[in-house]
Amino acid sequence: MIANSVDHRTIGTGTFRRTPGEALHGGPAGDHALRVEGLNVFYGKFQAVRDVDLAIAARKITALIGPSGCGKSTVLRCFNRMNDLIPTARVDGTVEFRGKNLYAPDVDAVEVRRRIGMVFQKPNPFPKSIYENVAWGARINGFRGNMDDLVEQSLRSAALWDDVRDKLSQSGYSLSGGQQQRLCIARAIATQPEIILMDEPCSALDPIATLKIEDLMRELSQRYTIVIVTHNMQQAARVSDYTAFFNMGEDRAGYLVEYGVTNEIFTNPKDRLTEDYITGRFG
Repeated sequence: MIANSVDHRTIGTGTFRRTPGEALHGGPAGDHALRVEGLNVFYGKFQAVRDVDLAIAARKITALIGPSGCGKSTVLRCFNRMNDLIPTARVDGTVEFRGKNLYAPDVDAVEVRRRIGMVFQKPNPFPKSIYENVAWGARINGFRGNMDDLVEQSLRSAALWDDVRDKLSQSGYSLSGGQQQRLCIARAIATQPEIILMDEPCSALDPIATLKIEDLMRELSQRYTIVIVTHNMQQAARVSDYTAFFNMGEDRAGYLVEYGVTNEIFTNPKDRLTEDYITGRFG
């Protein structure tokens, strides 16, 4: 098992540190993996996300739900600065990780993405062997330990080792869709992040593979903070500890409607818009 260790490596001139604080927007109190305040995202002149405040609980699963186009994936990509790769994108506000604003001028975006990994909607293994899919990211990030052990531990953590232990030299493309997604999770784990972001990770999978990924998420949440975007209300209810419901305003900018413990969001939402969405009356 890979230890989710804490070190003092910097992303800029400041070191990471945990800073417990009050809950934001009805979210969790206590130990926060991320604190988001006043988040606004623009693509050119278009504002995609408006005034989001959010606190993500450490070592829990948080689901972001809402209708298409409401900014869920945009917010998720802000957590590890993936939006930086879009030329027209601009992010205002604070995304705090270990007491450091990830959008401060001195922050290294590459180091951010090492510590905050991402799994995408469709499985996207590299055109390499199963072994190299896992080892590649760790290698380019300077891993100097026993690579064989790291690959095995990462694949075990992704519940894939027993399936591939005798075919590590085969292409990642030789695996089924669900196995490929678990390979991508193993690849993310191999860089030893603290947070794993998942953007609709089961949308391209069949029900059996989906349940395996959901079981894996629950297991991983004992060691990692997980944030998932999903359109599947049953999935959000099954796997997440906290749920954030987003909607889209008349100006098409996404905003946070309600955030809280998943069971409360699904059984006793405070906002009528949340109730209408989770019961299928809109969206």
